[in-house]
Amino acid sequence: MIAGTSVADAGSLRLPSRLALDLAIVLLLPSLYTAWSVQRYFGFARAAGGDHFRRRYREMPLVTRGAFAWTPNAMYTFGFLGLWAIALFARSHAGLVAALFQHAYVWVHYACTEQPDMELFHGNPGASPG
Repeated sequence: MIAGTSVADAGSLRLPSRLALDLAIVLLLPSLYTAWSVQRYFGFARAAGGDHFRRRYREMPLVTRGAFAWTPNAMYTFGFLGLWAIALFARSHAGLVAALFQHAYVWVHYACTEQPDMELFHGNPGASPG
């Protein structure tokens, strides 16, 4: 959705091209590192919600390596910055609005689903599975 919106609205953000590119790269780097950390230390099946439905994932300890060494919920903190980067690469105002909405929506999901489940699974209300 972000990519399509950003391409359709490319160039609408009144921001110098170089600044938009620099900001996009700054946001993309932690997002990519988080994606790599998920793949390397966490696994995409677990990240996609496997720990909500499969006992074997729930019984695994929290990951504390890679991006997860910085914060227990790296996917929410760093991963979704990639949404903003896509909109900035296209210099799209509508893309940034869509990124804001999606990022806010993801944090609502975290507060309403992930955080309570992590407290139930691990006894740690501040942690997330990714």
